[in-house]
Amino acid sequence: MGIVFKQSFNNTLILFLGFAIGGLNVLFLYTHFLEAEYFGLITFLLSSANMIMPLIVFGMQHTIIRFFSSYKEKMDQDNFLLTAVLLPLLVMVPMGILGVLFYTKIAEFLARENIIIKEYTFTIFFIAVFMGYFEVFYAWSRVQMKSVFGNFVKEVFARISVTLLLLAVFLDWITADEFVYAVVLVYFLRAVIMMIYAFKLYFPELVLQRMPGNLKEILSFSMYIILAGSAGTILLEIDKFMIPQMKFIAEVAYYSVGVYIASVIGIPSRAMQQIINPITAREINNKNMEEVRNLYQKSSLNLLIVGGLLFLLINLNIGDLYSIINKPEYSVGIYIVLIISISELVKLSLGTNGAILTNSKYYKMLFYYSIGMAVSVVVLNRILIESMGIDGAALATLLVVGIFSLLKILYVKARLNMQPFTSKTGVLLMIIGAVYTVFSYVDLSLNPFVNIVIRSLLISAVFIFLVIKFKLSEDINLIFRKYLGL
Repeated sequence: MGIVFKQSFNNTLILFLGFAIGGLNVLFLYTHFLEAEYFGLITFLLSSANMIMPLIVFGMQHTIIRFFSSYKEKMDQDNFLLTAVLLPLLVMVPMGILGVLFYTKIAEFLARENIIIKEYTFTIFFIAVFMGYFEVFYAWSRVQMKSVFGNFVKEVFARISVTLLLLAVFLDWITADEFVYAVVLVYFLRAVIMMIYAFKLYFPELVLQRMPGNLKEILSFSMYIILAGSAGTILLEIDKFMIPQMKFIAEVAYYSVGVYIASVIGIPSRAMQQIINPITAREINNKNMEEVRNLYQKSSLNLLIVGGLLFLLINLNIGDLYSIINKPEYSVGIYIVLIISISELVKLSLGTNGAILTNSKYYKMLFYYSIGMAVSVVVLNRILIESMGIDGAALATLLVVGIFSLLKILYVKARLNMQPFTSKTGVLLMIIGAVYTVFSYVDLSLNPFVNIVIRSLLISAVFIFLVIKFKLSEDINLIFRKYLGL
């Protein structure tokens, strides 16, 4: 776990930095410097772009991770990487042409409840292209076992840029309309920076000497991953896409703040996946299934420990946090935070389940799971948003994540005879539940800032003490022994 832990730790720090900057943007700058209508608009555009991005880029970011380590000769690696860069054009060009031909109808459909969307519909395609090629070149660097810089560009660069743009809006240097177009430019610059870095790490001979010998397998894998990736992204983004189709677009802003707060819990998983996915692919290619099993269980437990602490810190301080935001209309998201937080914990418990499925011969099952999740969340969103408003969108996510996570765990157990849980998982869940129950009754009645600081210190001390006392994680205990002498 050495390289995994080292790069995961660095990536976690970067992600926390990125989320801190993003938190400043989402919780304070967006809410105070930009009208809720425009905040909802930019959320809608980015979510829509995210949903079509896997199709736009032909699933190549996953294909690179899956197949690169299977090539041993440099010429084969060069041909494969060039193919991975060129194949998305087979999708982008036709989609671009269709977008131009049917632009008016598409724009009118998306803007039928909120007319502000119509003027900016075309930006969805460009953002998706820039996001897609960023992910391709990020995967390019990750297979070289270099994930930290790309993670910095992805998580920090974009958010700092948005911070500066929001300040520019506040200072009347740019208008809200110009802000939207400037965000598109940020995603373009991010892709260019990632491309330059990827070429610096590994520069192929820019001549496609022959197509990869396993092109048929690559195309088959990519097609399934495109569909699975698109369907999987629907789970993450469909709520922010559907809310403007059923409610006022400002409600997307209220919902997004709650989701953003809860999504902090997913930081450890995002950090670990950057490096553990290519390692899992390598071990599967080398048929080292015992190491795959070891990574599966360790990742699940370690992610749940870190995510459990974040769950407690967020949900036990949420009232004070919304008091600090000082925008009463946004406080409708308190229950959204709790619901999405639970769904994030469920996802953390999967560990490397997704990496195992993606990089094994059973990768096609991801397609069926993802399609099932996408259809389920669309249907549930339609029903629950109508009856419960934006709380219903959060509940739909939790129900789908819970059901399909269980199915994926059972499938990997049946096919590969491995599962992520140990007896320590049960002990950890009891600790999380106990700490949550006890501290939910703690009311300090002080300044919100002071409340958060004191409560967070107490929660962290009690939780970490119990984790170390019960020796739940060898990796975490090793850190405390090494740096704190515990």
